[in-house]
Amino acid sequence: MNDLSASKIDNVANPDWWRGAVIYQIYPRSYQDSNGDGIGDLGGIISRLPYIASLGVDAIWISPFFKSPMKDFGYDVSDYCDVDPMFGTLADFDSLIATAHNLGLRVMIDLVLSHTSDQHAWFAESRVNKINAKADWYVWADPQPDGTPPTNWLSIFGGPAWTWDTRREQYYLHNFLTSQPDLNFHCEAVQEALLDVARFWLERGCDGFRLDTINFYVHDAQLRNNPPLPDDQRNATIAPSVNPYNHQEHLYDKNQPENLAFLRKLRAVMASYGAAAVGEVGDAQRGLEIMGEYTAGDDLMQMCYAFEFLANDQPNADYITDVMARVDEVAGDGWACWAFSNHDVKRHMSRWELSAEAARMFTTLIMCLRGSVCLYQGEELGLPEADVAYEDLQDPYGITFWPEFKGRDGCRTPMVWEPSNQNGGFSEAKPWLPVEAGHLALSAQSQEDDPSALIHHYRRAIALRAAHPALAPGAHDAVQKAGDVIYFTRSTADETLFCAFNLSNAPSELSLPTGQWRSVATDLGGADPGLARQVTLAPWQVCILHKEG
Repeated sequence: MNDLSASKIDNVANPDWWRGAVIYQIYPRSYQDSNGDGIGDLGGIISRLPYIASLGVDAIWISPFFKSPMKDFGYDVSDYCDVDPMFGTLADFDSLIATAHNLGLRVMIDLVLSHTSDQHAWFAESRVNKINAKADWYVWADPQPDGTPPTNWLSIFGGPAWTWDTRREQYYLHNFLTSQPDLNFHCEAVQEALLDVARFWLERGCDGFRLDTINFYVHDAQLRNNPPLPDDQRNATIAPSVNPYNHQEHLYDKNQPENLAFLRKLRAVMASYGAAAVGEVGDAQRGLEIMGEYTAGDDLMQMCYAFEFLANDQPNADYITDVMARVDEVAGDGWACWAFSNHDVKRHMSRWELSAEAARMFTTLIMCLRGSVCLYQGEELGLPEADVAYEDLQDPYGITFWPEFKGRDGCRTPMVWEPSNQNGGFSEAKPWLPVEAGHLALSAQSQEDDPSALIHHYRRAIALRAAHPALAPGAHDAVQKAGDVIYFTRSTADETLFCAFNLSNAPSELSLPTGQWRSVATDLGGADPGLARQVTLAPWQVCILHKEG
């Protein structure tokens, strides 16, 4: 275990550390290779922690590094309580925790609780027969009289969500790959085993969790069929448009009310450690509503994120005001965690075709919204989506739906640290995914030497948030719009900030609220109206004002 005597972290004394935190996501396979095998690892992450700390973030979230056959690159866990040898050892994890804590960084790890690998010892025992000690640890069901699957449920990765097992002569449920069987949360022993997994990592000094597919844990015990979803209600928020998964209303394969009881148990386990969790809500129709439900009060999850700002279309003033109004309506007692990019979606620089000015505006915007923030590795460099050739694809999702959907490899290519070689300083060996040649000019080293580079804007925007409590845990009024400009007020008992953002290529005029105001974002390119009662915002410009007196 860790000796945290020199740690700068005390979660018990500061249990609300997560509220408004900026969390930096690390995809470990692609961050830094320390042993020359072409795959990133924990040692590589440790070596780059000073860089992460220099950004000013509060915490890191590390995608799965547990033992795994890597059919879904770590999201198929074969041992929850050990590190896969390709990433290192438990001792490396302990070193990572100690190093991060001494730098003032909290560490959140990605727990994949809804399913395991089919190579997990639990599943190996469960599939032997119908009477073994773990016979009900997974979701097993008899076929229909005609031999077809028990329900019409579909897998996000394509095809039915049921696979026939000849040992038990039953189907097992898998919402993802056939090699990712779903655990049965109706079994109390399963819940207790997973709570023990959380305790294991909390005892090692982990500060919290990102909870993969948090709304998928519990299935409908009656195994009812999902109804069809009308064409006009379908969208590609969590699955590509070519995926028939979008053709169903997912009433019974996820989003079950029994899930709340398990989340309360998990929150109780975390409480004595001062740990926090952010849940991934995967639902194209009810994401914000579920986010509000799962984060309401003080006995469920602290934070959740839905996919509204991970969608394909660039957010405009109408969309952002509608989203935030919906959040106020269904999650007013909860807490959002906003992100524009992550390991599952096309990078937002490419997804929204952002100019440099627009990228800066959106960066400042996310730091001013009420909620916490997740940043994805490389977004601080403005990395666009990489173009990965079919022969180089690793993601089974992309291979299945190619060419209309190319999968997630384009956002998972290695981090670029310096431009001197084709691997960008990531590895001395051939990387597991090729480094995009166009990324090299955007490397961290190149940007450090350029005062106008995007990375410095990220640092300033994060510093702005850290300097003003109103922007982190503070309250907010309704997000409003005037043409292409959105604006709102953030406040605490001690300060009030007025925030405005021009989401267009054209200048816009905006009247300011009454009172005396001072600009606090000129180093972010923010407009400074001085004593004027109106401000002219240039294209993609922001205006952030501090109320005086």
